Amino acid sequence: MPVKKLKPITPGTRFRLAPDFSLLTNSKPEKNLLISVKKTAGRNNTGKKTMHYRGGGSKKRMRIIDFGRSKHNIWGTVKTIEYDPMRSAYISLLWYEDGEKRYILYPKGLKVGDKVISGEQVDPEIGNAMPLKSIPMNTSVHNIALDPNKHGIMVRSAGASAELVGKEGKYVVIKLPSGEVRKILGTCMATVGTVGNVDHSNVRLGKAGRKRNMGRLPRVRAVAKNPVDHPMGGGEGKASGGIPRSKNGIPAKGKRTRSLKKASNKLIIKRRK
Repeated sequence: MPVKKLKPITPGTRFRLAPDFSLLTNSKPEKNLLISVKKTAGRNNTGKKTMHYRGGGSKKRMRIIDFGRSKHNIWGTVKTIEYDPMRSAYISLLWYEDGEKRYILYPKGLKVGDKVISGEQVDPEIGNAMPLKSIPMNTSVHNIALDPNKHGIMVRSAGASAELVGKEGKYVVIKLPSGEVRKILGTCMATVGTVGNVDHSNVRLGKAGRKRNMGRLPRVRAVAKNPVDHPMGGGEGKASGGIPRSKNGIPAKGKRTRSLKKASNKLIIKRRK
């Protein structure tokens, strides 16, 4: 989906690159698949701010997405391609043969009227979901599960895809968008294809007010703060004081934070770049 450049009639539109929603086919979501979301403004149950620069924003309603693709061997027809305010990717509404409706992540190339299915032995077509062991080599996949009994949690953002590069016994080898190469159980589910809305990364908001509409407050540089407010604050002029650290005191500037005792370390063949 390409982006469109607006005429520079105001300062906010001079450098703005807006998404082109011409691919979308419906502006009203399915009411039965909506839930309300209570905003926290970055605060915990006692009202203490635990996440900086959050607050405000437009009201949103969450769409219930079928990340598990648990309706096996039942054909579903793509009825709509819709916008989801809670994620960068688009979503598609499926009408199954038994009358049930579900949302899925919209894969690039899927059209209204196409049919998709999930199951053990299905064709590796765009939008179909199946276990990783059943997918051919060098196929692009998304919405990958890490546990055979849970739904997909990896590779779900706009334009993302992973590549199946090998099979080793009960494991398959996946190259993730970050560059990491790791093993995943072959019985875990994944969806064939690339997540849609590929040009999402090319969007430019154009002004700070658009960021406020998304629930983000102005961000203050750490070195501009006082020593009491941030470990990198203080100093004379532009000279910051002390060792660069995050607001939680963790050394910044490249220090690895992944645990050396994490169980999944043995499944990683090549670390991300």
